[in-house]
Amino acid sequence: MLQRALLTLPLAFALSALSTTALANDPKATIAELDARLARIGAPKLEGTDKAGDKEVPAIYFGTRKINNNYDVVDEIKKKSGATATIFVKHGDDFVRVSTNVLTPEGKRGVGTALARAKAYDAVSKGQSYCGDVDVLGTAFNACYNPIKGANGAVIGVTYVGFKK
Repeated sequence: MLQRALLTLPLAFALSALSTTALANDPKATIAELDARLARIGAPKLEGTDKAGDKEVPAIYFGTRKINNNYDVVDEIKKKSGATATIFVKHGDDFVRVSTNVLTPEGKRGVGTALARAKAYDAVSKGQSYCGDVDVLGTAFNACYNPIKGANGAVIGVTYVGFKK
């Protein structure tokens, strides 16, 4: 019995390493992991408002967990894969960072900053995903963006993951 357990231990470590390696530098796999983590928490919805930096924006929830200014999910993605991760909420025509591990040049979380109006913005505004090279707060990334849709199918936010180039 002990021998069997000792033989399966290296296999468990190998599978764990493969899981982490599979996410390393693969934005498609990593955003799938981020979206799956959020889905396990619950369905996305907007309810009330909250601060994001110096802006008052809609509060985005997954289930009963408010995501605004909550960094556990994005920090776990960074810990597991090394990727930057962000959750944006739709605010008017903008998508505003409400949870992120992306840092500004001053070393602060980029909460309250908006998604740049470029290819990713165009795609998610139409309810489509986007993967490709992007500039995030002045740094080049290989990234993916997915729209977050509410119960009625409307885009209410965006998830993002990226790996520094």
